Amino acid sequence: MNLTKSLGYLGILASILVGLGEYFLHYSSDILGHSEHYEFFKFVPLENLTIGHFLAVIGLPFYFAGYLHIYRMLKPGNEILARLVLATGFIAFAVGGVWIGSRASIGNIIHLKGSMHNQSYENLITHYTNHMEVLVQVLRVVIAILSTLFVITILKGGTYYKKWMAIFNPIVILAVVFSTMFFAKDVAKHLVPIAMNVTHFILFTLSLYQLKKYSKNQLHA
Repeated sequence: MNLTKSLGYLGILASILVGLGEYFLHYSSDILGHSEHYEFFKFVPLENLTIGHFLAVIGLPFYFAGYLHIYRMLKPGNEILARLVLATGFIAFAVGGVWIGSRASIGNIIHLKGSMHNQSYENLITHYTNHMEVLVQVLRVVIAILSTLFVITILKGGTYYKKWMAIFNPIVILAVVFSTMFFAKDVAKHLVPIAMNVTHFILFTLSLYQLKKYSKNQLHA
């Protein structure tokens, strides 16, 4: 139980460090109005790109610990499904790691727009979109698969989770975070740039809460 708890806290640490990194990389007061062609990066100071890059890179490996926590929480119910959740979690953050590691570079290219030949600039943007931004779509598909497996495993029973935890799967939490763009734009401009990290902060926090409740029930059984 102590190892499972420690892994969960490492997952929370990942969501905080990578979340701070993404916030430095992406946030400016103009982010929602300049989303086309990465133009929002021109409002992000270059020093923020550097800080954000290294915070995200340092924090990202701890996400793997977080998914080992999820695996250990699911394992008593169905080990095969728990391993599939673990594998898809690892794939998600391997893909996400490649993507987040590219953001400071594309941000720097946006800052150089005025000093570059227009065709060279457009070629770089197209290349980035085709090779890096496409990973966001891949990541969303993987997270959807992961969430489906997560829900099925919990609903089958026998895990350390109560069945209501199935509602708080990553894809649903992510959708709620993005939905703030429609009814709370002042909040959305802070949450959306770090949406995946907000999602996992909530997921790992609820998971540790469930572990605490389970441990307490076992003591009184």
